[in-house]
Amino acid sequence: MRQRAVRALQEFFRLEAAGGLLLIMAAALSLMIANSPWQAIYTEWRGHALHWINDGLMAVFFLLVALEIKRETVSGQLSGRGQLWLPVACAFGGMVVPGILYVTLSNTDPGAHRGWAIPTATDIAFSLGVLALLGRRAPTALRLLLSTIAVADDLGAILIIALFYAGQLSWLALGGAGLAWLAMLALNRKGVHNVWPYLLIGVAMWICLLQSGVHATLAGVVTGMMIPHRACNGDDASTPLETLEHALHPWVAYAILPLFAFANAGLPLHGVQLGDLARGVPLAVIAGLVLGKPLGICAGALLCHFTRVSRLPAGISLGALPGLGMLCGIGFTMSLFIATLAFAGDGSRFDGAVLGVLCGSLISALLGLAWLRFVPPAMDQ
Repeated sequence: MRQRAVRALQEFFRLEAAGGLLLIMAAALSLMIANSPWQAIYTEWRGHALHWINDGLMAVFFLLVALEIKRETVSGQLSGRGQLWLPVACAFGGMVVPGILYVTLSNTDPGAHRGWAIPTATDIAFSLGVLALLGRRAPTALRLLLSTIAVADDLGAILIIALFYAGQLSWLALGGAGLAWLAMLALNRKGVHNVWPYLLIGVAMWICLLQSGVHATLAGVVTGMMIPHRACNGDDASTPLETLEHALHPWVAYAILPLFAFANAGLPLHGVQLGDLARGVPLAVIAGLVLGKPLGICAGALLCHFTRVSRLPAGISLGALPGLGMLCGIGFTMSLFIATLAFAGDGSRFDGAVLGVLCGSLISALLGLAWLRFVPPAMDQ
C-alpha cells in the first residue's frame, strides 16, 4: 500500500508539473493572439466559449479539486492533527494577508472591493511546474508541503466562492440541488462504489445550480466529496475516489486548465502603460500575490514552528519558507476564476484584475525560482 501511495504521489507531481508548463504556454498563446491581427476572431470565439468553459468544464476541475481535498483529509497529509496545522495555518495566513493588502490598496475605489479574494488563491499546477525547473534542488518534502498548502488553499477558495460570490438565489433550484445531494448521500451510505450514479446525479445538481444563483461549479465540489474513499476489493485495491481522480487528472491538467487559461488570459495590451500597474485593481492584486502571499504563509509557518504546534517537514530549511511563499503567490487559474465572478459585467475592472494576476503570478514565479535557486531549500543532513 505504501508503494502504491508513493507511485501515486510521483504521478501527481509529474502531471501537475507538466500541466503547469502547458498552462503557461496556453496563457502566452492567448496573449499573443489577443494582441495580433487575429484578435477579432479570438474575441468572437471567446464570447461563444467562455460560458461553457467557466461554468461547464471548470465544474470538472472543481470535481478533481474536491477529490484531492477528500483524499488528503481522509488518508493524506491533512489526515492527522499534527500534519493538519502547518498547511492550514500557512493557507489561512496566505489568504488573510493578501485580502487585507488588496482592500487597503483599493480603498479609493469601493467598486473594486468585490475582488478582494482574487490574490488569495494559489495555482498548484503552475507553482509545481515552476518548482520542477529546480530539478533536484527541490526536495520531495518541499513539493509535498507546497501542494498540501495549495490543497488547503483550494478548500478556502471554494468556501469563499460559495459564501461571497453567490448571485440572486432561486430557492426552488437550490431545493433541487439539495435533493440531488441527498440522493448522493444515500448512495454513499449504502456503500455504492460505482461512480457513474454519483456523476449522473452530479450533472442534475449542476443544472439546478446553474439556475440557482450559486455558481454551478460547486456541483463538482459536492459530487467529489460524496465519492467513496473506501476500497471495495481489499486494502490494496484502489478506491473509487482514487480511480476517478486518476482518470480525471490528465484531462484536467492537459485539456481543461489550458483551455481555461487560453480563454481567460487573452488580455489586449494596446494602450496599457507601465503606470497602470501602480494603481487601482492591478496594483492591489500584484501586491496581494507578490507581498501578501509570502508574508502570510511565512507568518503561519513560523507561528506553528516556534510554538511547536507543528514542525516543518524533515529536511526543509527555514530559509526555504520565503521562496515557498513566493511560489504560492502564483494565483493564476483560481485567481482568474474568482475575477470572472467578482467583476462579471465590469469589463475595465476585470481587465485590470487579469493584468494584475498575470503580472503578479509572473513576478512571484521569478522571485520564488531565484530565491530557491540561491538559498538551499533543504537542510544539510
